[in-house]
Amino acid sequence: MRADAVRNREAVLTAAREAFAEDGLEAPLEQIARRAGVGIGTLYRRFPAREQLIAAALMDKISQYAEIAEQAVHEPDPWTGFAGFVERICAMQADDRGLADLLLITLAPCEQIEAIRARANRSVIALMERAKAAGQLRSQLAGEDLLMLFLATSAIAAATRRDAPGALPRFVALMLDAFRPQPAGDLPGAPTKAQMTRVMRRLADAHGCGEPQA
Repeated sequence: MRADAVRNREAVLTAAREAFAEDGLEAPLEQIARRAGVGIGTLYRRFPAREQLIAAALMDKISQYAEIAEQAVHEPDPWTGFAGFVERICAMQADDRGLADLLLITLAPCEQIEAIRARANRSVIALMERAKAAGQLRSQLAGEDLLMLFLATSAIAAATRRDAPGALPRFVALMLDAFRPQPAGDLPGAPTKAQMTRVMRRLADAHGCGEPQA
């Protein structure tokens, strides 16, 4: 590619990463093009389908997800490896709505993304089996339970990150405690009533049913 084409491609990818992190994978492509300082036609020439843009923009993040899972398998203590993996991925979800979305969908047209996901999933299953064998994880726990956890944490992070940032770590700690054969210890502090009231009001505004402005 010409130098200006390379610059445009990198500008689009940078803008896409930022927009996806803020607004999720449904971020409008027109907004991404404006953010990159290019026309929508330029964006489509580089990435004819949204899936191609998602894959190119988030390849590093999904690779990091796989690497964290692989590192966790080699943690000497099985529970430390499992819990550390869950906590790190949930924190990544909170920081990046695009990644949170990508972890919960299949991106069938992109074989490379799906191959990385499959590699990560093998490590996650190995991680869970190690913790079960050590008596540190409920024997009934399945990989689908982690998927449900990531679905929940994605929604909680999106709703509370601004007004009650302590809500997600508490929820993750609560779920990890539930995953153990025996409860382990104290939880992080609960969000305050004022914080959760702000969360609920913000969600009402987002659904167009907030209180009328004076």
